[in-house]
Amino acid sequence: MCRYLSTYAFIFLFLAVSGLIFLLCNIYTVENWNCHTISDLYQLQSRIQSAFVDLPTFHRNRTFCAHLGQKPFPEDELEERYLLDSIAWPGPRPGSATLALRQTSDPVHSLFAILPNRGRMEWHVGDELEALVQMHDFQGRPKHYGGDFLLARLHSPELGAGVAGKVVDHKNGFYSAMFQLPWAGSAQVEVTLVHSSEAVSVLRRLREERPDRVFFKSLFRLGFLSETTVCNMCLPSDQHPVCNYTDLHTGEPWYCYKPKLLSCDTRINHAKGGYLKHLITNKEALLFQSGVNIKVHVHASGPDRINVLPPSKEVEVENHSMNPQPGKLAPSGYFYNDSWRPLGDVTMRQFNDLSDVTQCLKDKVINMYGDSTVRQWFEYLIALVPGLKEFNLHSPKNVGPFMAVDSTHNILLRYRCHGPPIRFSTVLSSELRYVSNELDGLSGGPDTVVVLSIWAHFSTFPVDVYIRRLRHIRRALLRLLDRAPGTIIVIRSGNLQALDQEVSLFNSDWYSLQLDEVLRSMFKGLNVLLVDAWQMSLAHHLPHALHPPEVIVKNMIDMLLSYVCP
Repeated sequence: MCRYLSTYAFIFLFLAVSGLIFLLCNIYTVENWNCHTISDLYQLQSRIQSAFVDLPTFHRNRTFCAHLGQKPFPEDELEERYLLDSIAWPGPRPGSATLALRQTSDPVHSLFAILPNRGRMEWHVGDELEALVQMHDFQGRPKHYGGDFLLARLHSPELGAGVAGKVVDHKNGFYSAMFQLPWAGSAQVEVTLVHSSEAVSVLRRLREERPDRVFFKSLFRLGFLSETTVCNMCLPSDQHPVCNYTDLHTGEPWYCYKPKLLSCDTRINHAKGGYLKHLITNKEALLFQSGVNIKVHVHASGPDRINVLPPSKEVEVENHSMNPQPGKLAPSGYFYNDSWRPLGDVTMRQFNDLSDVTQCLKDKVINMYGDSTVRQWFEYLIALVPGLKEFNLHSPKNVGPFMAVDSTHNILLRYRCHGPPIRFSTVLSSELRYVSNELDGLSGGPDTVVVLSIWAHFSTFPVDVYIRRLRHIRRALLRLLDRAPGTIIVIRSGNLQALDQEVSLFNSDWYSLQLDEVLRSMFKGLNVLLVDAWQMSLAHHLPHALHPPEVIVKNMIDMLLSYVCP
């Protein structure tokens, strides 16, 4: 028996020594595997794990989270209530959730009519034009309650002119579309139903109950071991342990489910996980049909065009009155010959000569923070200014951070995306920065320009999340202006975009409108300047797009440069 054990021990020892010799002979080869091969293995592993990542279960008819972040101070809570009241939308009538499609707003059966001006069908530059809209359902019956989301613009294709209108909901099925008349000549009224009141009710419910409909993920890695988990501003903690990535300076909350085998400090990136499906019922889906009840024109019952005459003396006296009527319609500007013309005290220059652009930006540091709509500005300036060369930071495409330099004219242009929630492909955890923290790191001064565009990635969350984010940014801007009063602050508003059913559920113009009104209120009265992308995209004749066409961007950049070099 001992003889057999001795034989087995010798064989085991021989195999162990042979394995050790083989490992020592090949360890150099293992250490020098092609880095791309290792990267490919990582990516394959990450894709496999992402495909099987566990999504949290959220309960219908329950709010997403009781508190998204720290409890606000009493004065902040008061402001929040005021802001939420200011964007309150007319609610659906009782029982509207059970309505059939045929009982909902139909743009084809609805009508508008241009109303006389002081009893006459005659208008002059500086007058106001009113069109009365009456909404009907698919059976042709008039509606008796409000809440429809309508857009209105006055335009002239022949003149390359357009101005945004203001829509007033009378909450009885009637709406007034109000326009200021800034040019002489032909002008055509256009009224568009973006969403019916019944569709808006669905969007509002999704925003309050299902902000998880866009989910995020992070990759955790330690050596050859990696895991991917779901992340969001709030996660049900009763399902898995969570990693808390709440920002220490702002208190902005962010969580990821803890990996099974790795620690929380092994997170290496952040990415958009995807969009949840089957969020609405088949009946509700009928409320979001392209060409039927999403962005469809309402027809006029009579003429939809007028001819605007030159200003009369009476209008000129009204326009120069020192006591204008309160609530008077005041668009921020209008297009004429495809060029934006601001109204009020703002003057916009046309920067058609590239040397003028370079001279304006000379000795300037331009810091751009936000989403892809301001990254579009960065890309536009790179292509526009001959001496501005992008410095390769080896950042992921369309993510950043990015930097461009014109050493001859001492111009520095930088872009960085805002902190989560951000629906970009993949952002390194080390590059996830909150805008308010970045602003606190700026020296500022008259040669420093700060450009902000923060709106598109907040559409799926309750509005109070956006209010809190803007509040932190506003405080950081005030601190910046206190230590460097000459710093130029420019804010780009949100804009309209192309909609279909899927986009509507996540990024509807209704969501953007609500955020835009909050943004304007929160920065009103501060030493900041606004580029009104909302009215520009509404007033122009080209189709709406998340990233507006070049002719609109050119006017936005001209507005920005006019603020920098008045």
